[in-house]
Amino acid sequence: MHDTPLIGPYNSDDAVAWQRGQTRTARQFLADVTALAESLPDRPTVLNLADNRYAFLVGFAAAILRGQLTLLPQRRAPEALRRLAGDYPGSYVLTDHDDRIEGLDAVPIVSTGGAAPWPKSIPLVPLNQVVAIAFTSGSTGHPVPNKKTWGALTGVARATGARLGIKGGDRIGVVATVPHQHMFGLEASVMLPLMHGVAMYAGRPLFPADIGNVLADIAGRWMLITTPLHLRACVAERMHVPAGGLILSATAPLGRTLAQEAERVFQSEVHEIFGFAEAGSVAERRTVDGDRWTPLEGVCVVQDRDSCTVRAWYLPEPVPVPDRVTVESGGAFFLYGREAEQVNVAGHRVSLGDLNQTLLRIDGVQDGIFFLPDEDAGLVTRLMAFVVAPGKTSEEIQRALRAHLDPVFLPRPLVCVPSLPRNATGKLPREAVQELARQWVGEDGHGV
Repeated sequence: MHDTPLIGPYNSDDAVAWQRGQTRTARQFLADVTALAESLPDRPTVLNLADNRYAFLVGFAAAILRGQLTLLPQRRAPEALRRLAGDYPGSYVLTDHDDRIEGLDAVPIVSTGGAAPWPKSIPLVPLNQVVAIAFTSGSTGHPVPNKKTWGALTGVARATGARLGIKGGDRIGVVATVPHQHMFGLEASVMLPLMHGVAMYAGRPLFPADIGNVLADIAGRWMLITTPLHLRACVAERMHVPAGGLILSATAPLGRTLAQEAERVFQSEVHEIFGFAEAGSVAERRTVDGDRWTPLEGVCVVQDRDSCTVRAWYLPEPVPVPDRVTVESGGAFFLYGREAEQVNVAGHRVSLGDLNQTLLRIDGVQDGIFFLPDEDAGLVTRLMAFVVAPGKTSEEIQRALRAHLDPVFLPRPLVCVPSLPRNATGKLPREAVQELARQWVGEDGHGV
């Protein structure tokens, strides 16, 4: 395995990041990274908690140059961070704000001021160097680590950008509503611009008006890294942005109807990434074109009688695909939802993902989810649904569902709620929905 540059094809004064009229160039970025790397303690692992995307990148790159592993926790709660640090003795915190985690040493990420010289050589990183650990929820509730090499992150970033037609030197501004500590956010909003020599927006706009304002200020083509949840909110606002951008969505299934509406509102193509923490981004599709997924360059999805796995040059071994998949002879494939989403109701099997998409297509529904409690959860084990639909009643939504669902799949009860307990990536952890069910539903299965 050979070494590769820390950054892509930037000229010295090209923008790496911008926010509020301030820009950090490639030469300033390398100076920031070098200065921070020299000040870091000699520790094996680091929790990079920077809220600013550029500050996170500086901290991430500095840790890489020092040979340190960046831990990417699922949760930011202090107790969860202390528990994770306990699993990795010697861990410390990188931060760009005043927050401190009791019991953990913290190092501030500070940008150097003024002009900076262009280095005689760009730092190189071995492709096989493990640079980060992403975590998934294990069956026991304890986070399961997934090691990520520099080769895996750069390989995915280059393949994704190439699939979307991004070339080195393109004038593109990358804006993201997803957190950079999440795998999709790290791959698409940090590594993709870094490897293709384009600029990232350092902030994280969440509301449609903020997203629209940032995109409207970009002098050139824009790219929005986002989720179906944020897309749905933007479509509802009928926001106006410069046409001809590019939208990349992940973290949850994107319905074709929503993709079509988003393409009309944004006047731009909507593409979707399929992946999971163990393998990273795997495949891409333009959602309005159909259900077929095409693997990224260098990635192969292999199906045999007993299993389906992802293989890539940067993966040390084949990684099982958690979804039900049918692979075509040419390598493209179709997804049918995760095995865990398949439920049996009165002898009828159904995908919770399909039910959710049906629910979200109902006029006036902003968010919603079907849920089947565990048998030992203290609740009657039959389908229920939680819906965010201001101005709608549960009876109106039930009537709309009857036109599309077999009666056995109608939720009992269907509860209208102000919001759903989504995490920073827009996902709904099962334990959070389970708690919601306990709050809103009595043990007899009726709404409280």
